[in-house]
Amino acid sequence: MTDLGYTLSSEEHSPNDMVEHARMAEEAGFDFLSISDHYHPWISAQGEAPFVWSTLGGVAAATDEIDVGVGVSAPIMRIHPAVYAQAAATAAAMFDGREFYAGVGTGEALNEHVLGDKWPEHSVRLEMLEEAVEIIRKLWTGETISHYGEHYTVENARLYTLPDEEPTIPVSAYGERTARAAAGFGDGFWSVGPQEVVETWEEAGGEGPRLCQLHACVADSEEEAVETACEIWPNSGLTGEMNTVLPTPAHFEQAVEMVSKEDIAEGSIMTSQDPQVHIDSIQEAIDAGYDHVYTHQIGDDQAALIDMYEEEILPSFT
Repeated sequence: MTDLGYTLSSEEHSPNDMVEHARMAEEAGFDFLSISDHYHPWISAQGEAPFVWSTLGGVAAATDEIDVGVGVSAPIMRIHPAVYAQAAATAAAMFDGREFYAGVGTGEALNEHVLGDKWPEHSVRLEMLEEAVEIIRKLWTGETISHYGEHYTVENARLYTLPDEEPTIPVSAYGERTARAAAGFGDGFWSVGPQEVVETWEEAGGEGPRLCQLHACVADSEEEAVETACEIWPNSGLTGEMNTVLPTPAHFEQAVEMVSKEDIAEGSIMTSQDPQVHIDSIQEAIDAGYDHVYTHQIGDDQAALIDMYEEEILPSFT
């Protein structure tokens, strides 16, 4: 059975608004929530970037049963893995028995460069991530640990606040090398859009939940949806490594000047107002092997998507 989820977009909404969106999504019948972890939005028009771990406390208090995941954090530079271990353990404890997905990835310079560290190439970041997950798991045992590794040092650290069950650690992967590595040290697979490398991950022995995000803009018309998506989320039209190497929203604003409304209309964002398009896109992700599919509504009107899904989409998958 596939779980259907809803995105809490940290790049677009204030923390209090996201807490309210989480409550609305649970009432509508979504199975889980995903929340992004950003220090900066992709572009200034998105307008927000609250600290995800503070927001999660509010979400935990405002909801009762819905599962939640961070999709995804990069515990390699901006947040040391020992700090990430404590943050995720505390969040999971606040959700009190619900499934908590502590998604991780190799990150983007946009968020991780802020302390002035050199931005490593991807192969180095992948090594850092694997070592970080090792530290996180050691700390989640509740034992006092010391770690002297290639990238990190931890001395006499112990977590006293732990959930009853360890969080699941899905790993974000876009290339085959990362997918194979993720199969070795992760508890699941996390993707934006159905990535074919999920098959590589499975062939390498990957096990656990497979999570996939879809982008949408539900509005009064397709024309309005394209307009909103082009204004708020043009970064979806960028290809290659730009998303991981550009360091500031200003750089992204320069890059997205090449993205047109036609690119948005013909791209991966669901701008059609036909519920069947959403149903078909979700089914496509399910057919590709994903068992957790969640949707990001672009723009201020989050109720438009939540209402459509409650009435038209979620009942189609029960």
